[in-house]
Amino acid sequence: MSQTPIRPANFKEQVFFRNLRTRIDGNAKIEYGLTQIKGVGRRFAQAVVNTVNIDPHKRIGALSEKEVSQLEDIIMNPIESGIPSFLINRRKDLRTGEDLHLLGNQLEISVKRDIDRMKRIRSYKGVRHQFGLKVRGQRTKSTGRHGLVIGVVRKKLRSQQKKKKKEG
Repeated sequence: MSQTPIRPANFKEQVFFRNLRTRIDGNAKIEYGLTQIKGVGRRFAQAVVNTVNIDPHKRIGALSEKEVSQLEDIIMNPIESGIPSFLINRRKDLRTGEDLHLLGNQLEISVKRDIDRMKRIRSYKGVRHQFGLKVRGQRTKSTGRHGLVIGVVRKKLRSQQKKKKKEG
């Protein structure tokens, strides 16, 4: 006989974080559920949960609206909430010089701008990005070949051209 878990009366299958414009699965534990927000990793989510003093074994769907808004406020303003700066995802921003924590579309846009800047100044990483090669020092002798290998096709074309020249 299987037992179903007892859920509180106010349990929600999905929780919507309005300011973050993100829906999170209500069945996930708090720390892992927060990682569904773009820009929030596991360590940052742990720090947020510890700051709010919520039981980390609770499910997100069982949280009250007050607790959800507390989590949202801390995620939006982590430095003012007491989260250490080494957990922030954009320290010493190039334009402002401040420690920022970017979320969602802001994060995607800033990464794209950074890559475009590297391409524009022709840095090593920018050139690697431009040619679609590995950027972070990985080996390339035997991996990362998809989409780049054209040697076999050229050999076939050359052999076909040689045959046509002999015939014609």
